[in-house]
Amino acid sequence: MPSSRTPDLIELRSLAAAAEAGTLGRAALRLNISQPALTKRLQSLEQLVGMKLLERSHRGVTLTPAGRQLYEHARPLLADADALDAVIGQLRRRAAPVRLAASHSAAEAFVAAAMGSHDGGEEVTTVELVTANSMVVRAMVADGRADVGVAASRPTATPNPSIRVETLADDEIVCAVPRGHLWAQRARISRDEFLRTPMVVRDPSSNARWTVDSALRREGIEQAPPLAQAPTPAAAQQLALARNAPLLLSVNVLGEFFVPVAVDGLRFPRRYELVLPAAGEPPLDVRDVVGRLRAAVEGWGAR
Repeated sequence: MPSSRTPDLIELRSLAAAAEAGTLGRAALRLNISQPALTKRLQSLEQLVGMKLLERSHRGVTLTPAGRQLYEHARPLLADADALDAVIGQLRRRAAPVRLAASHSAAEAFVAAAMGSHDGGEEVTTVELVTANSMVVRAMVADGRADVGVAASRPTATPNPSIRVETLADDEIVCAVPRGHLWAQRARISRDEFLRTPMVVRDPSSNARWTVDSALRREGIEQAPPLAQAPTPAAAQQLALARNAPLLLSVNVLGEFFVPVAVDGLRFPRRYELVLPAAGEPPLDVRDVVGRLRAAVEGWGAR
């Protein structure tokens, strides 16, 4: 008698991942889902088949004879599905661009360059890039206006159930000065000197501003009122050069005319994060864009 339904590809891919990874934890990481979600998929498949497909132990998981038989039949089916996904991805690349939203600093630091460069080999996914502050980037992915985003981290923000985030690269907001400024010859300045000096800063809605302000609040200290506020990193640098003034900005967007200056007892670290829809697996064209973004920041740890 035929079964009440046919296994779906998600269930079969879950079985294959568990068999090949050897543990449910590694399989869940491979599939970009939580381990409980993977367990639920596997249990659903076992209920459909009517027998155990995996033997579980403290060492991991192995296929039962029934699981092995199903896995061997599923492998070519999954390979065909991947090939079909590739065809669909090629069609989508021709039909519509991937909508990428990025924070202003991420766009200036690496996103724009990553999307504009390729090796001239395979057909490159077309990308429509929109820049906004990090909060807007998250909202755009959450409500479907963007397929993928790059935003700066904000650990205290309320999690949005419509999105998931993955760490992309480390970043830091630093104090920097034009090369003609008196501080340019110094390796560092005192905390008091930093706090009493008016500086060029980003606008209040930017993550760079939030990162600095929240760190100072944790220390119970305040900075002098801003000398000027800028809507983008490029505008901030132009203002600082025009006034020969210090500025607070991502270390990864500083131009050649600026020198970072350390501040005694203060640092302002943050991260760049990939922002993806919470539901489903990213399609092939989005995965291509994500791969290009990861490649663009691959060497940052060695800086």
